[in-house]
Amino acid sequence: MWRRLRATCKGPTGGGWQAVGLGAVVCGLVLHITFVPFSSTLQSLQNLKLAANLNLIGLAAEDHYLAACQQMNQGAVVFQNASWKAKVGCWLNQCHAHTSSFPVPEVLGGKSCDQGCKERGVCNEELGHCRCFLGFSGVACEELQTLECNDRVSKEEPFGIWRVSRCASFCDKSRSWCLCGKGTRYPQRQVSEACGFVIKDGLEDLTKLDNDNVYGNASYKGWCNLDAEDVYEAKVPLKTPYCDCRYDGVVGSLCEQPTECSCINQCSNNGFCQNGFCACNKGWYGVDCSVPSSIPSPRHWPRWLRPSTLNITTENVEDDMVTAVVEKKRPLIYIYDLPPEFNAHMLQGRHFKFHCVNRVYDASNHTFWSDQLYGAEIALYESLLASEHRTTNGNEADFFYVPVLSACAITQADAAPHMDIQREYMGLRQYYAGDFNKRAYMHIRDNFPFWNRTSGHDHIWFFSWDEGACAAPKEIWNSTILVHWGNTNSKHKGSTTAYLADNWNDIPKEWRGDHPCYDPLKDIVLPSWKVPDPYPILEKFWARPQEERPTLFYFNGNLGEAYGGRPEATYSMGIRQKLASEFGSKPNKAGKLGRQATQDVLVLAERTPDYRLDLSKSRFCGVFPGDGWSGRLEDSVLHGCIPVIIQDGIHLPFENVLHYDSFSVRIAEEKLPNLVSILQAINDTEVDAKLAAVRGMWQRFTYHQAIKQEAERQKQQYNYTEEWATYYSSLTDDDAFSTLIQVLHYKLHNDKWRIEQKKDNKHFGIPDTCRMQRL
Repeated sequence: MWRRLRATCKGPTGGGWQAVGLGAVVCGLVLHITFVPFSSTLQSLQNLKLAANLNLIGLAAEDHYLAACQQMNQGAVVFQNASWKAKVGCWLNQCHAHTSSFPVPEVLGGKSCDQGCKERGVCNEELGHCRCFLGFSGVACEELQTLECNDRVSKEEPFGIWRVSRCASFCDKSRSWCLCGKGTRYPQRQVSEACGFVIKDGLEDLTKLDNDNVYGNASYKGWCNLDAEDVYEAKVPLKTPYCDCRYDGVVGSLCEQPTECSCINQCSNNGFCQNGFCACNKGWYGVDCSVPSSIPSPRHWPRWLRPSTLNITTENVEDDMVTAVVEKKRPLIYIYDLPPEFNAHMLQGRHFKFHCVNRVYDASNHTFWSDQLYGAEIALYESLLASEHRTTNGNEADFFYVPVLSACAITQADAAPHMDIQREYMGLRQYYAGDFNKRAYMHIRDNFPFWNRTSGHDHIWFFSWDEGACAAPKEIWNSTILVHWGNTNSKHKGSTTAYLADNWNDIPKEWRGDHPCYDPLKDIVLPSWKVPDPYPILEKFWARPQEERPTLFYFNGNLGEAYGGRPEATYSMGIRQKLASEFGSKPNKAGKLGRQATQDVLVLAERTPDYRLDLSKSRFCGVFPGDGWSGRLEDSVLHGCIPVIIQDGIHLPFENVLHYDSFSVRIAEEKLPNLVSILQAINDTEVDAKLAAVRGMWQRFTYHQAIKQEAERQKQQYNYTEEWATYYSSLTDDDAFSTLIQVLHYKLHNDKWRIEQKKDNKHFGIPDTCRMQRL
């Protein structure tokens, strides 16, 4: 019978902690001195004595270490420049930091697809299934899909009800795009949604065509017949309304300049990007063409298959499959190659080039980074696909990532008739996107063996939108859920958003179940995406000391209706409005300042041109919700400012594993009027300690691994290096992706549910004492 659950650690020498415990404690003490005031150091000296006493009274070595570690660091352990919660940090320091690699058989390619997918898709040679381009379906991509542009056409509304895809010209029904069509000089030129209808007094009349503007007349050639040379040489002026280039793949005043499109990992240079879908070259497959289906020279293999030693074997392999034995470290993550309806189709058919992706390309094919609100979804996906922790061997995998681009579904919920939240989803975007995940769950449950063996406990899903996994289907709740919104429901039991289409309160309980939005015992809050801006790195804003930060407190953002902002009283759960009424630095619409307005506290409603500089000149910066999460925590940390968090019960990125007390201040909502007095009471020594902690871990709130991958592609393909590439490529500390991997490694050996699984004989690359044991 198992007597008790025990997490154990072992020292770097391989011996027990009796042999090296004192050295480890002293090392921890030195690091602790760097980050805490002197009074805490005296406490650490007392704890050092406690640690020795624990050792003398015969406590088990690992229990002694954990107890001493927690006592000495007051609940924190410094691990790779960041303060972690003690239990996590102790394990990472002594186990993850000393993980060894081991051979993993990777199963690659070999199964053919029916009729070669008729060159209308890519064959997944692991499964022998066609992944069809948008507009095609069937076992061999033999069926044509019809994707309309106009919805519910009637006599009163000859072009149907409003849809982003609404078309006054020719509808390409393979992807629901509106084009000029046959009979025009440029049939593939876009006729975007705002173009083609009569506009009067700034409003569109959706029942009347503006044929003169689109097709021309005796005196004007029209948008679909104009030559770009005539416009650029000022021979012919463009008429308004201007028909801009919203679809991906072209730029220019008349959409005449082709550009590279945005695809996952840009098809790994092993394929052609078709508006978001990778058409892979022969010998490659996968959503980003990163899996070889033959045996090319190893120098052409992707990095995740190119360790220092590589052996090829074809023994006991069926269907011409290839097994490559690769040296890897845990955790190992299997990434499902889902049918493209869950990812690539949403990219390929998007109606606005900036939706769903975090970058597009200019006329020279140089990267243009966007501030796409949900850009972390793509950054994480690309990092996983290229990671050394990726595996194609589901039997060896520790975790299974389900790559549903559900935030892409959120942004396109009303894009076209086949993407419609009104008919079946009560007009609720979260319900619509949540159903994408439910259908993905049913697909992997029915087609793979991995879900049922653990009831999905080892699976990972990403819900990046405003209120995250609040609207996740009940079937997947056992899994690890990645979110930006860590609502523990300690205070806010229902939807907190002021945006009605995202309010999840009315989603049927029988569909959603009764789960919380976030469970800190299993789920993880990730940082949001921020544009790779080299300016703060070049200027070292994150490194500014207290003396160069004259502003006590800073917040710049939407402050509600009193300042001409969001009219809903429930926006930001009313917190930003309360902040403004107390500390507003400029007069509101009624001409009033905040009741406690003071010179070194800046609370502003409109984004200033010096926003980044102002953050770097402030000691404390406000972190409040918007419609769910906002990216203000990341703004604060990336500019070296101490975050002041006012949102009860809402966890911020990695808050269940990082030691937030070391670098932030959390204030209860009811104490918001006391904000200034609370901050003034924090002495200079503690402020310096928190600023130092921010300096040590700010890179964990970037996605610089994904950014480096893009820099490397630009260099390799175009021999081009921009300023962002230079500075982000210089970053060497752990980023958000590295931090996630570390947390997953900790979870692998400490999640209690794994104890209930049958013990296996896998090689874990760590001493047995680092694994959770049943004794």
